Amino acid sequence: MLLARLFGSPPLLCPNGGADLRLIAFVTAAAPVEQILSAPGEPPRPPLIPPARGPPARDDAPEPMPDGDLLKQPEPGFALDQRVSW
Repeated sequence: MLLARLFGSPPLLCPNGGADLRLIAFVTAAAPVEQILSAPGEPPRPPLIPPARGPPARDDAPEPMPDGDLLKQPEPGFALDQRVSW
């Protein structure tokens, strides 16, 4: 993306014919990179990124969940005899 910004076009396509270009060198030292970026007017340092903001405030926040098991079945109102007589 930085190369596209620097050259104004996709960096691996020939600006004249659209043929594929190949890389022949990488600049890894900081001083030459700053000189290369400063020449066309690009800032040599990346832009500052502001800190992430928190989640939005909600006025209609849901009530907290009650304690206990929500899947628990209510107790029956009658005595249940599960004995089997054969």
